[in-house]
Amino acid sequence: MRKVLLSAIVAVAFLAAGWFGARLWPLVAADNAGAEQVVLLHGLGRTERAMILLESALLEAGFEVHNIGYPSQQLPPEQLTALVSDRIEACCAHSGRTVHFVGHSLGGLLTRAYLAEYRPEHLGRVVQLGSPNGGSEIADAGMELDLAQALMNQAGPAAQALVTGPYGFAASLPAPDYPVGVIAGTQGNPLSDRWLPQPNDGLVSVQSARLEGMADFVTVDASHWQLRNRRDVAELTVRFLQSGAF
Repeated sequence: MRKVLLSAIVAVAFLAAGWFGARLWPLVAADNAGAEQVVLLHGLGRTERAMILLESALLEAGFEVHNIGYPSQQLPPEQLTALVSDRIEACCAHSGRTVHFVGHSLGGLLTRAYLAEYRPEHLGRVVQLGSPNGGSEIADAGMELDLAQALMNQAGPAAQALVTGPYGFAASLPAPDYPVGVIAGTQGNPLSDRWLPQPNDGLVSVQSARLEGMADFVTVDASHWQLRNRRDVAELTVRFLQSGAF
């Protein structure tokens, strides 16, 4: 029974990753060419469309936004980092203007991986939304249980690399030497509250979201997927990018 329930939470996590969430505020179109720039990186199993509401809020705040997509379920983290690097180099790394980063979930880890190897000429600040800096207990369960193996295989090599412990992708990343603000969700569910450390956002625990060397940290009553769609989260993100604190 325990294995069945644990497999269920893995299934719910990956099925819910496909939910786009409700639009909570109107989209904004703006021409902010020449302003400080923000690179957005979405999470596992998503595309740049998943970050469109956050993109709108950043445009509204006066930033020039580069919402970058990548094939999160097709390549391992090292190859995703190289691909993302090429796209950042092409859009903004050498523009002569400040470049900030905002990453949801896996996107936050890829930001750290990119900045460990490459560095824009004028690096600004980084915001992580529900990124599993300590690895994902959900990934652990998926790798350990036969019932969840098919889901992990479908999720791809990057998902399989999100395990906790010294051999996971997160553990391979150095502590940041640039300002990082971490936003973690606390709106779990009966399944996640049973199998993940509490509090959690339904997929990533607050404990795992914490990052050694972070400049600021805040929790919000939101699920993992709401973190990229909530107005209050967007306002916190803008505040950190502008001031270095939430």
